[in-house]
Amino acid sequence: MYQKVALAIAFSPRMEALISETKRLVELFGSELILIHIGKKTDELEAKLDEIIVKTGLDKVKTKLIWKEGKPVKMIIQACKEEQADLLVAGALKREGFLTYYMGSVGRKIIRKAPCSVLTLIEPKVGSTVFDKIVLNGTQLEITPHVIEVGINFSKKIKAEQVHILNEIKMYGLQMGTASEDSEEEASQTRRQLVQNEMEYVEEIMKKIDPGDLKLNIKVTGGRWAVELARFCEKIDADLLVVGDDHKLNFFDRIFPHDLEDLLSTLPCNLLIVKN
Repeated sequence: MYQKVALAIAFSPRMEALISETKRLVELFGSELILIHIGKKTDELEAKLDEIIVKTGLDKVKTKLIWKEGKPVKMIIQACKEEQADLLVAGALKREGFLTYYMGSVGRKIIRKAPCSVLTLIEPKVGSTVFDKIVLNGTQLEITPHVIEVGINFSKKIKAEQVHILNEIKMYGLQMGTASEDSEEEASQTRRQLVQNEMEYVEEIMKKIDPGDLKLNIKVTGGRWAVELARFCEKIDADLLVVGDDHKLNFFDRIFPHDLEDLLSTLPCNLLIVKN
């Protein structure tokens, strides 16, 4: 899936954990690792990084170090383009005094401009995070078949225990509002048909994907997808949420921009944003 994985690092207390997490991924996918640091290169920092590389057991042959000076977002994006990275790994921050996580302005800009998929880890661990429960956004968008395929393949590779595909019935309120003018039986039939349509949409996509031994669960909701995804992830204590961004529209200029903003401001779990 990923031939080149990039990790944006800063010399913070979480750097070793982020490198450890990314090391696990590059080993699983047989990828090359690109470490990107934005800032002045000094002998002291170089020695410190080399120490962490040795400590985490990274393969130096498959690890490339890139030092750039300049604006963080611009330099990180530039490095990903130059190295043709398939995946960029970054960390999110915990809100002061709250058990929630968010992406600051740098994180948001990276998501909008990154030429590759982005994996955000909210609480990286030196021992590596276990991705047992994974949630995929199955809402009918142009990129959704690709999101589901990537999500399933990722889940198989990391041996996830549960994979949930959550679908939103578009304009559910409007459709049910119209149906309510009919009899109660006819309204119930409309509701069942709407749910069935979403189930069939996912089933049709899955005909082209091998799920292996994964345990799949398709769930249909009538609420706005970003809100429902966050709520569902919190309910089942998900380890990873997979959504898509097809680059055709600005990430924040989609149908529900406020929901997407909320999703990034209070991340319910680790987040993988898939790009074409």
